Order: sequence, then C-alpha cells, then structure tokens
Amino acid sequence: MKKYMLIFFGLFSAGLLADDVLIPMDHSQTDHLKSYGLAYWAIEKGAKVEWLLNYRGGSFKIEGFEKVIDEALIRGVYYEIISNSDYAKILSEVTDTNSDVLELEKAPKVAVYTPEGKFPWDDAVTLALTYAEIPYETLWDREVLRGDLAKYDWLHLHHEDFTGQYGKFYASHMNSEWYIDQQMKQEKEAADLGYSKVSKLKLSVVIKIKQFVMEGGFLFAMCSAADTFDIALAAAGTDICESMFDGDPADPQANLKLNYDQCIAFKDFRVEMNPYVYEHSDIDLSEEMSRTMIEENDYFTLFDFSAKFDPIPCILTQNHTRLVKGFMGQSTAFRRSLVKPSAVILGEVQNSEIIKYIYAPVGRGFFTFFGGHDPEDYKHYVMDPPTELELYKNSPGYRLILNNILFPATNKKKQKT
Repeated sequence: MKKYMLIFFGLFSAGLLADDVLIPMDHSQTDHLKSYGLAYWAIEKGAKVEWLLNYRGGSFKIEGFEKVIDEALIRGVYYEIISNSDYAKILSEVTDTNSDVLELEKAPKVAVYTPEGKFPWDDAVTLALTYAEIPYETLWDREVLRGDLAKYDWLHLHHEDFTGQYGKFYASHMNSEWYIDQQMKQEKEAADLGYSKVSKLKLSVVIKIKQFVMEGGFLFAMCSAADTFDIALAAAGTDICESMFDGDPADPQANLKLNYDQCIAFKDFRVEMNPYVYEHSDIDLSEEMSRTMIEENDYFTLFDFSAKFDPIPCILTQNHTRLVKGFMGQSTAFRRSLVKPSAVILGEVQNSEIIKYIYAPVGRGFFTFFGGHDPEDYKHYVMDPPTELELYKNSPGYRLILNNILFPATNKKKQKT
C-alpha cells in the first residue's frame, strides 16, 4: 500500500509542476510591454528566466514555475507551453543563427531621478515602469548627494535640465505659475543644501551620477537629461547661465572654456547662450527636424547586432521591428558629428546627421541616451494628458526603454567591452 501511495504522490506532485513557457516577443505577442514586467516578476520569484536574443523578437523562456501561466493570463501576455524537446529545437536554431541565450540572474533595483510632486505623465519611463508593473523608487538631489545611489542598480533621468536654466522655458513660460513655482523650489533646495546657485547644485549631482556609473551603475537618460548632463560637465569651469536663471551674467567666453574631456557622450559642441532660445546646444537637432521632417515620414532604424559577439548593444535593440517611429522632444536627436567615438550608435536615420539612440561603457558601468520625450506622443507639450499605454501595448519605442531596465539583470553586465 505504501508503494502505491508513493507512486500516486509522485504523479500528483508532477501534476502540480508548471510547464516551461515561452513568451514570444515577435508580432504574435499581445502585450510586449507587460511581457517585460512578467519576466521581471518571474526573476523576483526565483524562477530561471532566459532571454533569447534575436529569437522571435527577443523572447523570454521561463522554466517550470508554478504560477507563471496564471500570471501571464492576468497580465494579458501571450505565452506558449513548450516541452524539453521543443526547447532543444529552439536552442539548435539559436546555435545556428544570429541568436544567443542569456540568463536573467537578478531583478535590478530601479531608481528614477524626479522631484516630489512632478506629474508622472511627464516621464515616459515611469509610465513604462508603471504599466509593465516593474517596481521603482524615486530620488532627487538631496538623496543623490548623500550617497543613496549606491542602493540601486539602474538610474533613469528624464527631461531634466542639469545646466540650471529650468528647461530654458523662460521665453515661453516665464509668467506661468508652474514655472515660477519650479524656480522657487529649486532655488530653495539649492540654498538648503549649501549652494549659491541651482547650476552649482546640479553640477554636484551630475558628478555624483557619473561616479555611480564609473563604479558599475547603469544610467538611462531621455530628452534634455541626455545632452544637459554632458553640458553641465563640460561647463564646470565657467558660467553659461544668464541673470534670469542665476542672478548674474553668463561668461561671454563660455564656449571657449568648455572641457569636453569630462563628457561621457558628446564632444566639440557649442552651448546656446541666448536665454530666449528654447535649446541648450547644437547637440540636439530638434529645430532642423521640425523644419524638414514630416511626422508620417519620421522613422529611425535600429542596428542589427550580433547576439554572440555584440551582446550588449544586441540586448538594447531587441524588438519586433528594426524600423521605429520617431518622436520629438526638447532634445529630439543627437548630431552625429558631436557624438564621441566611444559611443555605440544603436539607432539612427540612415544617411543623415540624426542619431536617436546611443550607449557606451564608462568605467565599470554603462549609459544609454535616447533622444525624444515620449515614443507614442509625437510632440508632447506642457500640460498634455498622459499617454495611455493600454493603447500602445506593442510600442517598439517603449520596448527600447524596457530593454534597458532588464539589461542589468543579465550576466553581460560583468563583461568588459
């Protein structure tokens, strides 16, 4: 009798074990964005999760975890149950093609640099994280300066102005209540932290963030955060802010005093010193693109990298299409001639100066800069309503953001490039 009970118990236990599932990321997927959240959830739960680079759009395989199918159904994510022999065939295909398998080892701890009270729809990344159900924490200048970045694996900066010029909204919004309130709050924050100017506070913050990357952190920045990060570093020895921003005139020779050696992404740029021009420097191509680009024709192309020999840029460009719809921002795209040779171009408008998406190693860490404000809002204006990602579940542009969030989970973070 005991023998039969053991056999029955073994069969019953086997029935409780979940099947391995494949989360396809090609055009069959019903919700690409929540698929990233499902992979993150499975990693947190201790499941073995593999990222199949360049296989069906960068699919995920989750091994025998009891509740993964229920979770996929709840999130509206399309999945396929696969057997060991099915997976053996997939691995054979991966071996013979431009594909590879990476294990996702650890759910990265995510931080978003954002002030208290900021509208969440101002930030495409927080929209993506919230929709995908990936947990994150927020921090601001005080937390950065006291060393809190050490708690995190991944940091996001979005539409920030690290030059101390409040986004250069002076000409269009100097009398707006939100602009006046923003300036007052930032000046008070700077004074409370012992700085005479907001620009000096922001420089200290940028230096701390650069140190975070040098020591092995992962930095992702969009829109004006990308170019103003390097502008602040280059302008550390001079004053680029006119009196309406910091109470005294800018140095008229500032452009001759920029130190590009301190920058992580850009070189040889010129700062836009006119406070009435809604632009920080000639790194950005927004003005030229707004004159020459029609929305219907605005697309950029992702490079096709080798999964086996260029795994990091391959991770960052996983998608179900190589042609991605463009979108504007205060910093829409980066001028090719001003991108440092150390940066790898991930996305571009071919045969043009327009670079949309770059990454590079810095010290023991990495950064990725992505031009534009919101991948599904072509021209996002102040006080525009938030993008409803339920309408854009398969957005290629938002997928690029989420690739970056899972990148620190891979063992390729240990690889020197």
